[in-house]
Amino acid sequence: GLVLGIYSSEKDEGAAQFTSAGDAFDRLVSGKLRELLSVCGPPLKKGKTRMFHGLHQDFPSVVVVGLGKKNAGVNDQENWNEGKENIRAAVAVGCRQLQDLEIPCVEVDPCGDAQAAAEGAVLGLHEYNELKQKKKPAVTPQLHGSAECEAWQKGVIYAEGQNLARYLMEAPANYITPIKFAEHIEQKLRSFSNVKVHIRPESWITTQQMGAFLSVAKGSAEPPVFLEIHYLGGANTNDSPLVFVGKGVTFDSGGISLKPSSGMDAMRADMGGAATICSTIVTAAALNLPLNIIGLAPLCENMPSGKANKPGDVVRAKNGKTIQVDNTDAEGRLLLADALCYAHNFNARAIVNAATLTGAMDVALGSAATGVFTNSSWLWHHLYEASILTGDRVWRMPLFEHYTKQVTDCPLADLSNIGKYSRAGGACTAAAFLKEFVTASHWAHLDIAGVMSNKDEVPYLRKGMAGRPTRTLVEFAARLSQDSHS
Repeated sequence: GLVLGIYSSEKDEGAAQFTSAGDAFDRLVSGKLRELLSVCGPPLKKGKTRMFHGLHQDFPSVVVVGLGKKNAGVNDQENWNEGKENIRAAVAVGCRQLQDLEIPCVEVDPCGDAQAAAEGAVLGLHEYNELKQKKKPAVTPQLHGSAECEAWQKGVIYAEGQNLARYLMEAPANYITPIKFAEHIEQKLRSFSNVKVHIRPESWITTQQMGAFLSVAKGSAEPPVFLEIHYLGGANTNDSPLVFVGKGVTFDSGGISLKPSSGMDAMRADMGGAATICSTIVTAAALNLPLNIIGLAPLCENMPSGKANKPGDVVRAKNGKTIQVDNTDAEGRLLLADALCYAHNFNARAIVNAATLTGAMDVALGSAATGVFTNSSWLWHHLYEASILTGDRVWRMPLFEHYTKQVTDCPLADLSNIGKYSRAGGACTAAAFLKEFVTASHWAHLDIAGVMSNKDEVPYLRKGMAGRPTRTLVEFAARLSQDSHS
């Protein structure tokens, strides 16, 4: 099979314009492709496709995909590179059509941006069907032509990173327990000589005095694990690392503050923060990025039992602060509090944490963008620039003192784990809570609850867990590594 791109004409009536690969193929078949396109209906709109059979013996099936306008670049209203997004979406739909025909190998037109084309193909074809007897046929996308091999390969690695996060988030909670999550990541990193993985047991967590984390874990029969990854890609292994911290609740029932049963199965993905940061490090290692990265993922389940946190209990975090647990379903911030304290041991260039933290984030931004709360404009700028390229957007949210007062005004302890005005500004009070455990001058908290899953909003992702914003974190790390070089 072959996927070829075609641009919309600048004027409504003008003839559509092929990419250079499309032009070359059309010459190969003596102009038949152009001829067929002109007689089979109006010009192809962005994201729409036409399929042709029997044009060439090497490619029995050819899908032509609409790429939109040729010179679409960064759209300031949309905060992304529209040309790249158009390519990802068009290539994904073309590859899926050929998959439906059970064609095992698909060559993809680089469409002027081989990295974006590879991302569209590899992300678009991914589906979690590990546990089904009847699986969709596997399709291997390849670059058509030899011009942009390096960019294509980079796109494949970026997309496979996001697909790893999707796999971990989609898998049922009885398959991805805290220990199995850690072992899966360890196995992915086994082949890299510059990576060390530490799977810390409950006894270690106890010696670290991570009382907030342990208080969440104690409700479950599954023991907690603290996963610590060291990727030493920098020229000097002593260079200050970028530290990623990810919330790793492999199943979140809400604890004693039990969630409603409808939709609770989706809480197998409540370790999306850990999944995205660990996948980012796997990707950084595959790309051999020249910087040091440390990944920290507190992993546990949040379950109701006779041992679980009770509303009103007071627990002590690693830095000595006491926390009144007014709602046991606001558990992610308890894990992160201890992990963020521990992150300060590494003299970090920057600390970035990711967590499916609050339903309030989904209410605020939906699935359009990840909410970023940060004390550093430098960090924000790098994340924002990265997200324009990846199309997996971020949006800056406030870290006002206004919200801090709502978590520090607490009857029994230093902090309450929910804001005193209940639901008002829930994503912001959660961020203000985390800020109480941060002294680093470059810290960002990414609330990824709204981008956890995909229905049909991102056209190149199928329905299911999204693995977002893994590619933005990878691109961010890549930018940081260039920064340290200059």
